[in-house]
Amino acid sequence: MIIARRMTRNPVTATPDMSVGEASDLMKREKVHRLPVLDKNKNLVGVITEKDVLYASPSPATSLSIHEMAYLLSKLKVKDLMTKDVVTITEDTTVEEAARLMVDQDLSCLPVVNATGKLVGIVSKSDMFRILLELFGARHYGVRMSFLVEDKPGTIAKISQALADKGLDIVSFGTFTGTDPTNAICTIKVQGCRKDELLSLMKPFVSEVLDIREV
Repeated sequence: MIIARRMTRNPVTATPDMSVGEASDLMKREKVHRLPVLDKNKNLVGVITEKDVLYASPSPATSLSIHEMAYLLSKLKVKDLMTKDVVTITEDTTVEEAARLMVDQDLSCLPVVNATGKLVGIVSKSDMFRILLELFGARHYGVRMSFLVEDKPGTIAKISQALADKGLDIVSFGTFTGTDPTNAICTIKVQGCRKDELLSLMKPFVSEVLDIREV
């Protein structure tokens, strides 16, 4: 899946000369946690986040009034706080590559640009969590089972065929790094059977059952 299908299009943006107070109010009003920053030519020049504003805000220990703190933030510009060296992706970047970038570089978002470098969207950690929910079929009731299998060609195909032969509906099926190079962890979620039925069906393929539950 490419990121164009999951990104937020036409995100709310800020300008470099916008005050930090205005940017903070905009984030609260639009219920977003970050703003891409565009210059007068609509080029992406940075990103400002709620965390940036929080770190720049005077500490309550300073005993400043709310009005005084608001005044100080009004004098501070977005360009003074924003992250300037922004990591971006394109619309045809895969979801897994975007996730890898976010994890490896500890990023809370990735602005999405088109072939001309113009901002067309943004993807955040929240977007990735929603994808994770879908991959695990978290919004569908069923029996979920995690187990170890031998890491060899044809194993997944045999399991899928066994489930299909019984007429079970596969809600999700994922494979993960195993406990050593010889095995893999599989997690499946199916509808149309009980836990004991699924255990019996999977017995010929499973090295070890790690977890099984109705969720």
